Amino acid sequence: MATSKTVLQVLSGGLPCPHRFDLSFGGLNSVLSICSDVKRRKNRGLVYKKLNNGTRLLGKCTSRGVGAVTSRGKVKCIDRWESMRCKCQKAESFGGATANEWSPVSLPVNGVHGATNIFERGSFALKGNEETQSIEEEAWDLLRASVVSYCGNPIGTIAANDPNSTSILNYDQVFIRDFIPSGIAFLLKGEYDIVRNFILYTLQLQAAVVSVFRISTVEYQSGYSPFEKYQVKNFVKKQEKYLFLEACYVSFVLLRNSWEKTMDCYSPGQGLMPASFKVRTVPLDSEDSATEEVLDADFGEAAIGRVAPVDSGLWWIILLRAYGKCSGDLSVQERVDVQTGMKMILRLCLADGFDMFPTLLVTDGSCMIDRRMGIHGHPLEIEALFYSALLCAREMLAPEDGSADLIRALNNRLVALSFHIREYYWIDLKKLNEIYRYTTEEYSYDAVNKFNIYPDQIPPWLVEFMPNKGGYLIGNLQPAHMDFRFFTLGNLWSIVSSLATLDQSHAILDLIEAKWAELVAEMPIKICYPALEGQEWRIITGSDPKNTAWSYHNGGSWPTLLWQLTIACIKMNRPEIAERAVQLVERRISRDKWPEYYDTKRARFIGKQAHLFQTWSISGYLVAKLFLANPSAAKIFVNEEDPELVNALISANPRRKRARKIFKQPFIV
Repeated sequence: MATSKTVLQVLSGGLPCPHRFDLSFGGLNSVLSICSDVKRRKNRGLVYKKLNNGTRLLGKCTSRGVGAVTSRGKVKCIDRWESMRCKCQKAESFGGATANEWSPVSLPVNGVHGATNIFERGSFALKGNEETQSIEEEAWDLLRASVVSYCGNPIGTIAANDPNSTSILNYDQVFIRDFIPSGIAFLLKGEYDIVRNFILYTLQLQAAVVSVFRISTVEYQSGYSPFEKYQVKNFVKKQEKYLFLEACYVSFVLLRNSWEKTMDCYSPGQGLMPASFKVRTVPLDSEDSATEEVLDADFGEAAIGRVAPVDSGLWWIILLRAYGKCSGDLSVQERVDVQTGMKMILRLCLADGFDMFPTLLVTDGSCMIDRRMGIHGHPLEIEALFYSALLCAREMLAPEDGSADLIRALNNRLVALSFHIREYYWIDLKKLNEIYRYTTEEYSYDAVNKFNIYPDQIPPWLVEFMPNKGGYLIGNLQPAHMDFRFFTLGNLWSIVSSLATLDQSHAILDLIEAKWAELVAEMPIKICYPALEGQEWRIITGSDPKNTAWSYHNGGSWPTLLWQLTIACIKMNRPEIAERAVQLVERRISRDKWPEYYDTKRARFIGKQAHLFQTWSISGYLVAKLFLANPSAAKIFVNEEDPELVNALISANPRRKRARKIFKQPFIV
């Protein structure tokens, strides 16, 4: 029942860059016929290419004979090259700055086109009046200087824009998780285009979502064996059945030349979002002095440690909802390709495995802490983001028959996950006393010590750290193992997403206030507490020299966490905590040139290997200021507790009596 508009979105991927197809399809043969016309003119339209084992999304940038498909399936040629730069169709504007207002400078910064170098002559840093400029104005100048453009459209912000750094690594790329505070800052300023472009372009980089290739009818009819023809048709039918849920033979074309992200001949699951991507300008193979812009995506196959990101897809869903709430433009989340991408992420996360727990089982280094830090298993950060993404997706999923099973599975997971985290991850002085007196080796369905936690696991530091008033969610839980470390992002996002109860949320903020000297000190805020030291550090981190005690992910202080702290405080009507933290940041972060993180217990030193002019340190500060100035804006990220979910939790809790009140139970527990 697919309409031509639906098919148009599927084939073109909804990208603002390439010319969109406007045609009516009669099945697979029509697709092959169109692809035949496109192939006869090299480098036309949107294609994917596998180059140096990197997936590249190619913009439509050719030197002559640019083909545009008309409504009748004909290719209209443009006979002359108008410019060496990509002349792609601009993104539709829904308010804020247009693509033309984001036109990049002619010279790339750190190899990134579209990133402005503010240290050039006449820029802010060399005007001589830096001290008279406010910190916020400086931050906005730096944030806009980090913007990356693709085919003339703003698409994201690079991780860091330090002109004096000799170790760039992948800090000149656009990271999914790093862009979140940048995207929020632009949303709150009414500049929606860059966030919309980011959402749509990263969707097109999603693993195994779009594989459009240039083939001809002749190649299909004579160049492939009957078995390969069967594979193509069978694959398309499967996508029609399981992904798009609408009859559409043009969604995918799988051939032996298809691209796939691999690591030693193994590829991750479909639906994985990349950790980062980079805009490159490369010469065309068949055209003289012509170039094209490409997006190189990294799914972890080039990352340090070769770990695929789990949090990228979760952050993408959360940002998608925030974009719709802030801009009022719900058309993006209603698109077929966006709905499909969201479903693929959910299916990847909700897939059944060998685990008995409702939490998401992930490997070490799969989130903001992207190096070995002993968080493998069920880290709180991932579980909080997972819960938030499930709530956001449930709100945005289009109500249709094909989504019923997915929504049912989503609701069931929400109940189980919420109960599991609230019941087993929570620790305060009362719970600590309970663990201290645990009986082990219990075999029964009603065991109190379900995970066989030995009381000797309670570390000495926790006895002194735990205040009389306050508590927090532990970092990880596995059989015979509780990670008692305090992980800031997971606890803060548990408040924002209502994964923590109302009482637990207040208790977490009570703990931060009570342990301000340990968790905040002179620069907000510790990513985790305490740090691993000595033999424990050697064993757990693998003697990681960057994660030495009280540095980087091992107890370092990260200014970007300020924006999550601010939202959590606003939600709980305690903004004075965030205001106090912002005042600490303003004392020195500008003078210190916006570092990535701080070292030592009291965060007195700039991180030994910290990059300066770190974009999410800049945007984290700006977002905190914007939310404090307009607290109601924090609603774009806050998830309020669902009353039906609360009722389901009451029914599922074995420690409580069932409610006498009869209510409609929409969940299967």
